[in-house]
Amino acid sequence: MLRLLPFSLLGLILLFSCTSSSSEKSSSTEESVVVEESDTNEENDWITLFDGSNMDAWRNFKSDTSAWQIEDGALYTTGGIGDLITKEKFGNFALEFDWRIAEGSNSGVIYLAQESDEYNSTYETGPEYQLIDDENYGIVHNATLEKSQMSGANYALDEPQNVQLKQVGEYNEGKIIVDNGHVEHWLNGQKVVEYDLWTDEWNARVAETKFKDMSGYGQYKEGHIALQDHSDPVWFKNIRIRRL
Repeated sequence: MLRLLPFSLLGLILLFSCTSSSSEKSSSTEESVVVEESDTNEENDWITLFDGSNMDAWRNFKSDTSAWQIEDGALYTTGGIGDLITKEKFGNFALEFDWRIAEGSNSGVIYLAQESDEYNSTYETGPEYQLIDDENYGIVHNATLEKSQMSGANYALDEPQNVQLKQVGEYNEGKIIVDNGHVEHWLNGQKVVEYDLWTDEWNARVAETKFKDMSGYGQYKEGHIALQDHSDPVWFKNIRIRRL
């Protein structure tokens, strides 16, 4: 019996070691699965607002129908038929979209916009990510653009920085992030604007613009996304949003 004891102890040690190793491998495998599920879930959080085939997520401002068209997989308007808005409202979000405009044209993406009898247009309440032909708009319309009116700007309030705009007719990549009042505008992979809503500084800056007489401008924490019809041709595609 005494001779067998060391072998018994050795067997127990080997058994414990194998069990411990198996447990560690199982734990490691479970951790890997959790990470993979997290990545997948984040991707699934994106909501497609326009995939090139239908306008189910959209309608015209103060209308039950949409007057915009689909052309070559893009949402398109020739101008003069009204802003398009999301049927849903969004508060904290990341919005991505591709856009292009015709030569000398002007448009925008307005967010946190309200729809009620109190307001006649989306820009009365929602800040605007400006879209415009920086190079030719002034020539075509015999006007001088201020920097806060150029592509990527928070229209009339924040000038865009580090802008890398593509040629007219080519699609640009836009992104808007709104997170508890902190806002970022991105253009072709560059952050071009950053500001904060609802602060004393915000209110003071608004009071120095044409929005000073629009009591609801930039005051809402949830609203529609609007594609602006500024009476010029504009195209949008690959529009998606993720709630934050």
